[in-house]
Amino acid sequence: MAIFSKDIDSMEDLYLHTLRDIYYAEKQIEKALPKMIDKASEGKLREAFAAHLEETHDHVQRLEQVFEMIGAEAKGVTCPAIDGIIEEAEEISSDVSDSQVLDAALAAAAQAVEHYEITRYGTLIAWSKEIGREDCADLLKQTLAEEREADEKLTHIAENRLNEAV
Repeated sequence: MAIFSKDIDSMEDLYLHTLRDIYYAEKQIEKALPKMIDKASEGKLREAFAAHLEETHDHVQRLEQVFEMIGAEAKGVTCPAIDGIIEEAEEISSDVSDSQVLDAALAAAAQAVEHYEITRYGTLIAWSKEIGREDCADLLKQTLAEEREADEKLTHIAENRLNEAV
């Protein structure tokens, strides 16, 4: 079974594939966050999702800059991991009727997304440096910092309100 959509023959090929993976993921997140905002009932959680939606638009733009910097077309490749995380979140949230439990489920799902993104961006930063693209690493570091901050904000919200309420 092939993991990648085409042969990966070099570090640059792997780098480009992974950029396209996270680009696809960010575009899927842009679609999912408005639904999560609508479903969340707790104000701070809704605000965190709305703020992260705005950041996600910036993440997409930064990735498009990286594609331009390396001379590649900005396009995604299907990412089964992010599709699975989002699908699971949609399934769970459709099964929950209690608003406080739903908020806890949404926060947990959002953190799963953040952890995936943190992993991908950390890897891409390391690979940027390896292939001599410190300029790309600098852009990606901005996004990684925002992803970590979003994760910390979700943790704070969950620990101080959501998980207590459940």
